[in-house]
Amino acid sequence: MELFDGRPQNEEGRLPRELRTYDYLDKLGIEYKRTDHEPANTMEACNEIDAVLGVLICKNLFLCNRQKTDFYLLMMPGDKKFKTKELSSQINSARLSFADPEDMLRYLDIEPGAVSIMGLMNDTEHEVKLLIDEDVLKGEYLGCHPCVCTSSLKIKTSDICDVFLPAVGHVPEIVHLVGED
Repeated sequence: MELFDGRPQNEEGRLPRELRTYDYLDKLGIEYKRTDHEPANTMEACNEIDAVLGVLICKNLFLCNRQKTDFYLLMMPGDKKFKTKELSSQINSARLSFADPEDMLRYLDIEPGAVSIMGLMNDTEHEVKLLIDEDVLKGEYLGCHPCVCTSSLKIKTSDICDVFLPAVGHVPEIVHLVGED
């Protein structure tokens, strides 16, 4: 794996949703580093990508309530364990579970394995509520996918919070997850 500045020079074979992500970031003037890789199906593969980017990639979970009337994108450090009960009490939503892949595609134009904050640019109706664990905001950079699981980006946390999120019209709710047994 190699680290590149910005979008790929050769866009052949890239999915439109990935190219739209680069277009959007470029339009906003957000600088980013990128690496291409095979889909990361193991923690070892994730750790290798993290090492190339020099950042811990966020764990991004697409969740919903039991009635499937509220949808959430949760960003948390990749090394924390997710506990439904811990989050449910903070956001006053009982019975949280993982949302269906169809809903992920419908709201964020993302497929399983590629869930990312970048998908919020596709949520023009603001159907998805963004939840960010406070520890994600402590790092100078964060890692995420450009709406596909075969590339990863390194972006300044301040650019996400101060430029990207206002541009997509999403205001995050900051949560505190302990993630311990």
